[in-house]
This record gives sequence, structure tokens and C-alpha cells, in this order.
Amino acid sequence: MKKSVFAVLGLSMILGLGACNNASDKIKSDDDKKVSVDNVTTEGTPVFKFEEESYDFGQINEGDQVEHDFEFTNTGDAPLIITSATGSCGCTVPNPPKEPIAPGESSKILVQFNSSGKAGNQQKTVTINANTVPATTMLRISAQVTPKDQSGEAATEGTEGAEG
Repeated sequence: MKKSVFAVLGLSMILGLGACNNASDKIKSDDDKKVSVDNVTTEGTPVFKFEEESYDFGQINEGDQVEHDFEFTNTGDAPLIITSATGSCGCTVPNPPKEPIAPGESSKILVQFNSSGKAGNQQKTVTINANTVPATTMLRISAQVTPKDQSGEAATEGTEGAEG
């Protein structure tokens, strides 16, 4: 009985070690497929240069619709093409240029924020995808939204059912 237990343990160890060797061979072969970014150049690549990447609207009232232009220049040496621009929620709408921006040229991305149904500290992002390195750029907006005055409703709620 002891011999069979030792035989099973020995066989298990041999199979386990063999499986480890195959796994390490796989890791080594995957390393050969990695691409180095050390040799990547930005020659022939457009480059975003924003005047600012964040904007604070400050104190606004709930229901206000505000907007801000994020101005940028293509400081690269190829036309800059924005493939998409999306807000982090439906209340934040970016409007990027539709045409390519030539090297050395400037343009802007209009970002609109609708504070309806929002109150308190609001922080939103706009994700821009373009043919730049890196391909994704994040713009940020913020606002302190003062909630709508509901004192009229609160006063009537407090007097309901109060008969003298």
C-alpha cells in the first residue's frame, strides 16, 4: 500500500514539473511577440497641445446650461483627425471639429454641460480619440451646482393635516 502511495506521489510530481516546463516555454515564446515602444517616434504624427485640459464653471444654478471652448493647436507634423469625442454622461456634450487640423493650425472643442437634475459638486470628463500618440486625451469640467429652491413645496408639506 505504501509503495503504491509513493508511486502515485512520484508520478504526480513528475507530471507537475513537466507541466511547469511547458508553461515557462509558453511565457518565453510570448515575450518574443512583445513590441517595444522605445523605438516609436512621433515623426509624421499629429500632437494635441491644449491651452488647458480642465475647466471649472464655478458656482452655477441647477438647470443652467453652460459651455466652454477647449482650444488646441496641432503641434505635430501630420494632420490631426479626431475620430470620436464622448462625454462621461448625457449631460456633457462635446462638439469637436469635423475636418482634419493641419500641422501648426488651431481649433477648438466646444463642451456643453446641462445641470438639469444635477446638484452639488459635479465633475465630468470628455474622452477624445484621435490619430495622436497617445490616442486618447481626457478633458475635464467641473461645477458647483446650487439646487433649485424648493421652499414653496416644503412649506405646504409642513402644514398638511395641521388643523386647529
